[in-house]
Amino acid sequence: MANSLEQLSRLVSSGEITRRTFMKRAAALGASAALSSQVLSSAAYADEPVTGGVLKIGSSGGESTNSLDPATSASAVPFLNGHQWGDLLVDIADDGSIENRLAEEYGSSADAKTWTFKIRKGVEFHNGKSLTPEDVIATLERHSGEETKSGALGVMRGIDTMKVDGDNVVIGLKDANADLPFLMADYHLVIQPNGGKDKPDAAIGTGPYKMMVNEPGVRHGYEKNPNDWKSDRGFADQVEILVINDDTARVAALQSGQVHMIERVPPKIVELVKRIPNVEIKSAPGRGHYVFIMHANTAPFDNNDLRMALKYGINRQEMVDKILFGYGSVGNDMPINAAYPMFSDDFEQREYDPDKAAFHFKKSGHSGEVLLRTADGSFPGAVDASQLFQQSLAGAGIKLNVKREPNDGYWSEVWNKQPFCTSYWGGRPTQDQMYSTAYLSSADWNDTRFFNDDFDKMLLAAKGELDAGKRKQIYRDMGSIVRDEGGLICPMFNDWVEGVSTKVGGWAVNSNQTMMNGQALSRCWLKA
Repeated sequence: MANSLEQLSRLVSSGEITRRTFMKRAAALGASAALSSQVLSSAAYADEPVTGGVLKIGSSGGESTNSLDPATSASAVPFLNGHQWGDLLVDIADDGSIENRLAEEYGSSADAKTWTFKIRKGVEFHNGKSLTPEDVIATLERHSGEETKSGALGVMRGIDTMKVDGDNVVIGLKDANADLPFLMADYHLVIQPNGGKDKPDAAIGTGPYKMMVNEPGVRHGYEKNPNDWKSDRGFADQVEILVINDDTARVAALQSGQVHMIERVPPKIVELVKRIPNVEIKSAPGRGHYVFIMHANTAPFDNNDLRMALKYGINRQEMVDKILFGYGSVGNDMPINAAYPMFSDDFEQREYDPDKAAFHFKKSGHSGEVLLRTADGSFPGAVDASQLFQQSLAGAGIKLNVKREPNDGYWSEVWNKQPFCTSYWGGRPTQDQMYSTAYLSSADWNDTRFFNDDFDKMLLAAKGELDAGKRKQIYRDMGSIVRDEGGLICPMFNDWVEGVSTKVGGWAVNSNQTMMNGQALSRCWLKA
């Protein structure tokens, strides 16, 4: 048994399993709680944090047009930036639960319509200003209203009132919502002095690192925040995010030691990366999905028969096999999978059917080719996936023109602007948040231009439904609408696949977003 426990402890140290999973597996082996705790403590001691050094990430998803305004974060580099200099009210822990951040506690009224967040005292912004509840209110205000361009707008629409009550921020909702704490973990809602209303892109926050270098599309450099309120992070003296959009160059940077970790290792080269000395592959399944998005209100995609033709004309299993190489699962044209607790698993899996694709294409009345825009940086293997799509549609007599766009400018000029393109979503902790962010008619990031009054009403009804069975059924009905009427083609859900140097300590599995939910630089360290 001892050897088995030691093997499990090494999995904890490497971040491949959580401490909770260790305890469960140890119990299954017949180990006592005392022995398990002893082994676990020894493993933890062997991997104690080390301070100092410069820790570097090589990341895709960076552009010369990137802003440091967290409201506009739409790809990996801006997402990672926000987690270095800023904090949220709450965040998502490794086990998927809520973790307090600038709110040291929270609670709700019995009807889940009034929520109170107690704001942490003694926290200082990088400019020396003390954090106040008023800063929190101002932040939430800036991400609200019709004029905002925040990716969190869909989340904020459910808020009716906000006020300061002593050390507390009190939020009143239009309708009951038991998921509000998860919504406050939206990565756009970084708390800023006066909400960022004065200078939203100043990168002034309460995070573990202070920005020193800002070269959009090239690199972003930080130094340790000496007044950080949180003691169990920020172990390196400096951290850097290097923008390396090219997959081959990113892997080469890891192999040469230019960076210590890279995100989005293309699944097709995972086995090659595993052979690199002193490099490990870290993977975590989750809610992320690689997609083809159509604007359902823009010709020719405003015709549902054309949308259905394209949905039937894609070979999902082929994409999972040839693009994900086992690091993911088949999708079903909705943004929800079994990682969500209220997922309904009784949907018929949509399969590749060239006859049905040809039928709907003819019925749509469309003639000629269909234009799809893509780029290497839209998701790993996006260009190859587009070409597979092109081949499968050809089997239905449908011509797809694949236009390869440059990585730089893709997220500002193509995604959410052009009517048919490749993209990806990291998913969200709850169905409510995923749907509120990207499928609510009024959401600023409604990137399929999906406008459906019945769907909107269901979303509001689900927020206030306290009966779990009824709520699950509402979400099932919503998924059916998106699947059969929406502009989303979702062939696959991806694992987070990242390459990490063995010099890095403190890695943990977090399935919520890439790079330990954006916290790899602040929670990891360089081993002595």
